[in-house]
Amino acid sequence: MTAENEPPLADTIRRIEDAFTDGGERARAEPSADALRAAEALLFAGGEPITAKDLGDKLGPAIDVAAVLMKLKADYAERGVQLVEAGGAWRFQSAPDLAGLFAETRAAPRKLPKAAMETLAVIAYHQPVTRAEIEEIRGVSLSRGSMELLLEIGWIRPRGRRRTPGRPLTFGTSDAFLAQFGLASLDALPGKDDLKALGLLDPRAAQAIDVPRPTEDMASDEEPLSAGDDAASFFVDHLEDE
Repeated sequence: MTAENEPPLADTIRRIEDAFTDGGERARAEPSADALRAAEALLFAGGEPITAKDLGDKLGPAIDVAAVLMKLKADYAERGVQLVEAGGAWRFQSAPDLAGLFAETRAAPRKLPKAAMETLAVIAYHQPVTRAEIEEIRGVSLSRGSMELLLEIGWIRPRGRRRTPGRPLTFGTSDAFLAQFGLASLDALPGKDDLKALGLLDPRAAQAIDVPRPTEDMASDEEPLSAGDDAASFFVDHLEDE
């Protein structure tokens, strides 16, 4: 079977393997059974997603963490649980096609009001962004309830303050947002072509629309928050002051 005819999963695994070769010629050494068992235990028992760096710190410098993750991802690809990356961290989760098994035990996802979803979209694509900038982009005043709700469920977070008069707060999305929508990073947000393909962008207007690419890095006109002032609850009480 040629690479062009490989199924998506096989093609993904092949590209991951190519990424971890020396010039595409020499593959990394196969991880030991002990390294794989230790990584499995950490990923299963930790309770929270774990970054490759933290996993490497626990396994030790002699272990090739990238090779371990690649091997586990391939081994679990067709099983009931799969190894996935979301928000820059790795975790095991149930296979997507088995979601129906949990329909009766999982709480129904919270449905956000339209205003809150629009606010979330603006923050996701324009971050770092201030409250005034959100209102300018949406063209309507921003209700306290939308920001409060997004902060409460943990999908947005206060990032810093603009280096401008009044030092307004800047907001961005959180790791919980990435995990909720299955995004490995902000780079995975749909671009203009993706939005058109999904029918979310009118092709007639697409040429005149610029879909921004957000960044997780601190902007040049943004300063970090003071220690102890980065709790969401603090900003919920001060939203009306912005």
